[in-house]
Amino acid sequence: MTLSDQRRSHAVTRQTGPLALLLTLLLTSSPATAGCPDPSSTDLAAIKGVGERTALPAGREVVVDGVVTGEFLGRERLNGFYLQQATEHGPVGLFVYMPGATPSDGALIAPGSHVQLHARTGEYRGQVQLERVEQIETCASDRLPEPIAVDWPLSEEQLSRKEGLLLRFPQTLAVTGNDELARYGSLGLTTERLFRPTNTPGEPRQRGILVLDDGSYRAYSSPIPYLDAESTRRVGSTVQGLTGILSHAFDAYRLHPTLEPRFENANPRPEPLPAPGERLRIATFNVENYFVTLGQRGAANADELERQRAKLAAAVEGLQADILALVEVENDPHALDDLVEQLSERTGIRYRAVGGEADRGSDAIKLALIYRPDRVEAVSELYADDDPAHHRPPLAAFFRSVNGGPAFGVVTAHYKSKSGCPPSGDIDRGQGCWNQRRVEQSEAMSDFLERLVAAEGHERLLLAGDLNAYGAEDPIRTLTHAGLINLIARDLPPERRYSYVFRGESGYLDHALASPELAAAVTEVRPWHINADEPPFLGYDGSDSAAPHFRPDPFRSSDHDPIAVDLEWR
Repeated sequence: MTLSDQRRSHAVTRQTGPLALLLTLLLTSSPATAGCPDPSSTDLAAIKGVGERTALPAGREVVVDGVVTGEFLGRERLNGFYLQQATEHGPVGLFVYMPGATPSDGALIAPGSHVQLHARTGEYRGQVQLERVEQIETCASDRLPEPIAVDWPLSEEQLSRKEGLLLRFPQTLAVTGNDELARYGSLGLTTERLFRPTNTPGEPRQRGILVLDDGSYRAYSSPIPYLDAESTRRVGSTVQGLTGILSHAFDAYRLHPTLEPRFENANPRPEPLPAPGERLRIATFNVENYFVTLGQRGAANADELERQRAKLAAAVEGLQADILALVEVENDPHALDDLVEQLSERTGIRYRAVGGEADRGSDAIKLALIYRPDRVEAVSELYADDDPAHHRPPLAAFFRSVNGGPAFGVVTAHYKSKSGCPPSGDIDRGQGCWNQRRVEQSEAMSDFLERLVAAEGHERLLLAGDLNAYGAEDPIRTLTHAGLINLIARDLPPERRYSYVFRGESGYLDHALASPELAAAVTEVRPWHINADEPPFLGYDGSDSAAPHFRPDPFRSSDHDPIAVDLEWR
């Protein structure tokens, strides 16, 4: 029998008033629920195994009634709807899978409709559901229950009990992750931005993330949901009064909204940095795989490379840095030459790479130091640290303002990343895998800095780069114990200490550490939050669904925020 052959009709409601509503919601089995044509054979609590009972086995024929709380029909959505019922165990909610629903079915399955189903029990990805619907009857209408008010976070037990129910979160929730917005139409929500526990000493224990989904499990839906007028949805945005149905899928608790969420741009896009004036500005910037060899780690084709160039130029123009410590440039001389040329042409600011025969290593990516010759002069060629702890040799060079003043050194490094974990040995013990390797790199860095001091005869040094370690992790402590000053920790409150967001947790992998003598000249240090808070689909390699939202602006020019340090010799 096909769904189009099955009988579905509106039944006459024979009860009115509050008593009728109570009877409608509480009845779980025969006699028939008031207004429903047949006795219900069971209730939702028995189907799900609420209490001490075991869930009914899959394939069992049931007659059950309840109120539709959320309709998500169609293959572009969840292919079903949610049913809720008051039982002796409290309210119980359940998903009804109905991929063959017709337009006439949709007229019956409206939020607030009290319906009776002839269906079978089933299971999908470990979750009990109803499926193979053979008959739908309308028992009553306008019976939508009040959403249950809850506050986040909830315990695992509370979440399990409320799965399938219509909920409302009166409190303000914040977006803490947006990496799956374009791919799955989802955002990670918490009461406030979550930070990596090892980002700041004494960082509080992390709390769970509620996934705000979009009533669909399809990939790369178009249009992308939850965007603002600037085609973004930044980490730090807030939403209040969120209302929807709680589900558990793909290893996370998700809320499918039944009312359109109303966001506030509590973390608006930042303006370009003010010009440094008489100060000198050094910035470190991970340019996220700038490759002119297409189809490698960076741009896949010429169009992507053009988008990457446009965004990087907009970012560099907004930074107004006199010296740039660049990370993740293709380890090919043509790539750095091209990047310098593109930045100079597109920004109108002339940059020059520091020269020299320093070893760039054999890794696919390298470091670079470039500068504005109208603002500073390079008073040395490149130094490189060839210690075997480094697979991307750190680089250093010394500079002086064209207006005079003392010379100072800028050192840049890109430590071993936390990815590609080995099966044993330097595994993740709370600070990501390869942590011991990064500690060894910090120890080698300390020796390198001492050699630079001996070679140049002063201790005015700034280490700026992507160290792939958060602020309270061992590699950073190794450097501060050796005498460097962590400028971000010194000058910024904990809530501003981030340059990167990974799986809904913020933190700073990009660092500015200075010798005491140079730290005394630092007037300001700041991450420029143009990238980490932005959804990844806005980058140069966004999905097809993201194409209408691309802009040649600095936002999501990389996956890391640049860090700017201003110096003023007093």
